[in-house]
Amino acid sequence: MVQYRQGSRRTGATRRIYHSLLKQIEAGVYGVGDALPSSRSLAEELGVSRTTVTAAFDQLVSEGYVRVQQGRKACVASAGRLSQVDPPDCSAIPARPLSAYATRAMALPPNSIAGRLPLKFDFRYGDIAAEDFPKGPWRKALNTAFLRHRDRLGYDDPAGSRSLREALQGYVWRSRGISCDLGQIIVVNGSQQALDLCARVLVNPGDRVVVEDPCYAMVKNVMHAVGANIVAVPCGAQGIDTTKLPEVGDIAVAYVTPSHQFPLGGVLPAAHRQALMEWSMSASAYVIEDDYDSEYRYDVSPIPPLYLSGQGRVIYVGTVSKTLSPTLRLGYVILPHPLVEAFIECKRIADRHTSTFEQEALAALIETGAYERHVRRMRRLNAERRAVFLASMTSAFVDDIEIVGTTAGLHVVVWFNTISGRQEARFADIARSHDIGIYPIARLFSSPSDERAGYIFGYASMSVDQLAKGVEKLHRAYLGFIGEEVPPGGSGSQNGKSSSAT
Repeated sequence: MVQYRQGSRRTGATRRIYHSLLKQIEAGVYGVGDALPSSRSLAEELGVSRTTVTAAFDQLVSEGYVRVQQGRKACVASAGRLSQVDPPDCSAIPARPLSAYATRAMALPPNSIAGRLPLKFDFRYGDIAAEDFPKGPWRKALNTAFLRHRDRLGYDDPAGSRSLREALQGYVWRSRGISCDLGQIIVVNGSQQALDLCARVLVNPGDRVVVEDPCYAMVKNVMHAVGANIVAVPCGAQGIDTTKLPEVGDIAVAYVTPSHQFPLGGVLPAAHRQALMEWSMSASAYVIEDDYDSEYRYDVSPIPPLYLSGQGRVIYVGTVSKTLSPTLRLGYVILPHPLVEAFIECKRIADRHTSTFEQEALAALIETGAYERHVRRMRRLNAERRAVFLASMTSAFVDDIEIVGTTAGLHVVVWFNTISGRQEARFADIARSHDIGIYPIARLFSSPSDERAGYIFGYASMSVDQLAKGVEKLHRAYLGFIGEEVPPGGSGSQNGKSSSAT
């Protein structure tokens, strides 16, 4: 039992410091051999005298938890036993209920990818090959941002740094033909924050929100979290089916990916675009256009963004996650004029502003032309990856699969004609046991079909050699799954054709 001299004014503070340090030692915050903070720095941080801290250290030394040596910081000698410290009993304190927002968010399907060990052949969509990142130009751009003269360091404009918005204004005109005022552009922490701001500004609990079916899962998550009622409109080979749009009413927004529907890859024809915009006008609803991978088009000409014919009803969302890296958390939204002020104030409340140095580095990258050179390089590299992946899949699986959405983007959908929808998750688990990551599509549908299994394959994170080997290994796992014998060292195919399951 720890004994303290009664009557000392330092006793209470010394006891608290002693208990706090012992808990951290027991919890492993400070492991055996780790140095503790100096008594001087700890005293300054806690606002107590150095003598008070030294007394707590002395108690830990006397009990064998800490050792001291002349001229060195005190360090941990033993992990200790927390049983000597009686934690407060909080079990009797009633828990405060979560907010309705948090309750809805907690009820959403968990992220099945987070926390998983890395795989050798991972076809996960959204990942970018680390070696593709322009390390040299980005380092130079960051140096430019850091060396830029500043009178002070303080909070920045929630709409984003002026230099980046000016750079983006020129970039979207050159790349997408979009002409907009500087004030219409807001820099966000990736497209996900853009979607979150759309929900906060435009959607009330109970409002209906139109989304594509299938749809990017995080769109539905953010809308569910704010209490929206999701109206899923089916998509086909040409994107969202505008003939299935709901009757006008309490529709707040519609979310679409018209240039490359996610995940099926359809491109919305001009007539359907016109029908969508006429519907939005009659419904008094805004349309969120997610142009998430517009830089990657291979077999078709660039598709004009919906924003150009939006008549002030379209919110355009762009990102650099597919060209630079999703780790940067940099995106932008181009708004109709009536929404600008509300978005800026909600952005200010959410996080004050996006990290300024990264914004200015991206601005420098765009201003020097390095960003667009990098995009052209990435387009060539990913076109090569795409060609190798498609050729490998077609050669291995032949008629057992159907591949859709191949003309653009960084992913395709592969339908397995010989695997039912009920077996979709099981085959993904089998593939994972072979160190291969494939990702079922059923979770993106409002009502998935049992007819056949489908998977989203991303190909931007692997080399062409890895892609070919990954497909070969996947084919071997597939043959075992459908019950065929896999010959040692072979792919299991004969004369280039695999057999279908019976």
